[in-house]
Amino acid sequence: MEKKNVTLSLPKLLLKKAKMIAASEDKSLSEFLRESLEKKVREATGYQKAKTRQSKLIKEGIDLGTKGKMVIKREDTHERR
Repeated sequence: MEKKNVTLSLPKLLLKKAKMIAASEDKSLSEFLRESLEKKVREATGYQKAKTRQSKLIKEGIDLGTKGKMVIKREDTHERR
């Protein structure tokens, strides 16, 4: 994977805490930030894919094998007294 250096401006306290967390996980700050960004990107793209897939299902419907015809009467599915 090709890499590109970036410059970030972060609040000092946030940077200090991020360094502490990275060190506690035996990682460099760069590795810690990359993994955090990758996780956020995966979550965002996974959500969008699922939303698109569900929207398509709602629009198209689900093929239940009935070819759009009711093969049983409502009264037959529910016992009436």
